[in-house]
Amino acid sequence: MEQLRKPFQGVWNIIRFNWHFYALAILSILILLTPLFSESYRFYTIILAILIFLTTLISLIVSFYVYDLSDFYKMDWLDDLGISAKEKMLNINAGFDETSVLLKSKFPSSELLVFDFYDPTLHTEVSIKRARLAYPPFPNTQSVKTKQLPLDDASVDQIFLIFAAHEIRLAEERNQFFKELNRILKTDGQIVLVEHLRDLPNLLAYNLGFFHFMPLVAWKGTFESSQLYISNEKKMTAFVSAFILEKSQKIKHGITS
Repeated sequence: MEQLRKPFQGVWNIIRFNWHFYALAILSILILLTPLFSESYRFYTIILAILIFLTTLISLIVSFYVYDLSDFYKMDWLDDLGISAKEKMLNINAGFDETSVLLKSKFPSSELLVFDFYDPTLHTEVSIKRARLAYPPFPNTQSVKTKQLPLDDASVDQIFLIFAAHEIRLAEERNQFFKELNRILKTDGQIVLVEHLRDLPNLLAYNLGFFHFMPLVAWKGTFESSQLYISNEKKMTAFVSAFILEKSQKIKHGITS
């Protein structure tokens, strides 16, 4: 699958979709290094400029490691988690889809459906808008609403959510979305959720950018409210976690409260 991605594709996408952040960082450094401040503040402005440069550089190095060096997009980690070809698979994205072509290549005999839940009135990240202009959607991708997925109950074997679900910022919407996933998932089906977490490694890597990720406690609250549980968990790197979700035992055995 290496041939499906270009060298440096991951980190380059981050730069071009979020160029305004890097432009602001460069502008801030230039201003701090110009003689606009009195000599008595010179030491502090230089230190601040160095900090801005280092935090920006570290975030790009980590992103390069995660998205380009770690072999994440080879999808071999699915084998480690026991994910094999299923009859009907669903990949859901938030307006930017790098994984459907990889999943189709890995599981060519499976039926792969692709949903895009991007809603410009709710999901306002400018980076997503830029990504949508740069990358065409996977063939036959269907636009959907998070609160009502157009599939029958218990009709999907495997659901993939790769770096997408955190774009649903409102807890109520996110909980309803995962209830919909539970509804369409077969009794013995699985959901593969891959996310950065709002934790110490991502704080050190992305500084304030880690607030864009969700903390583990928030994810667990969503799983519990949706009657899903974590059957397997894997740290892809120190910065990325994969969760395998299944229907709760009560649902599997037809018991409701």
